[in-house]
Amino acid sequence: MTTQTSYREWLRQDLNVLIDVLNISDLQKHFLKSRWLGQVLWMEEKAAIAQVWYYILRLVAIVGGIIVPVLVSLTMSGQANELLLKGSTTVLSLLVAISVAVEEFLRFGERWRHYRRTVEMLKIEGWQFFQFSGPYRDYKTHADSYSEFAGRIENVTMQEVDVYITQVVKEKKEEEKK
Repeated sequence: MTTQTSYREWLRQDLNVLIDVLNISDLQKHFLKSRWLGQVLWMEEKAAIAQVWYYILRLVAIVGGIIVPVLVSLTMSGQANELLLKGSTTVLSLLVAISVAVEEFLRFGERWRHYRRTVEMLKIEGWQFFQFSGPYRDYKTHADSYSEFAGRIENVTMQEVDVYITQVVKEKKEEEKK
């Protein structure tokens, strides 16, 4: 997590510097930092957290799913050894089942991909704005292109919220049907 934290801190500092040197009003700089940069940093963090949980839960399920059949096939002499083997198998089986259930319910893999996709869209839009590329190539100043940038960022944010809410509602409806 230290690498992720340092990357996010570097990203925050780097983008703050870029925003500060833009030839736009102080109010626009404030909006840019509050809305765009805030969203980028928030989604970077959410994506990193979801990725860590996804990997942890999946690895527990995969590794445990491989080990449990081996434990089941083992036989040991002595009552204490048999009890230890049976207990270990039961605990590991529970961990696998819990990991799969938590991942299925909280959908960390989907969340990770959703946040990663959205934050990359926001960053691409920002870089295009900074560099006068893509939809901003015909503008001469950042002040002139700011309104289009702000509108495009709001569209990305609205799409993100819509997709997220749609997925949550879909999950609830599917659970209610069961």
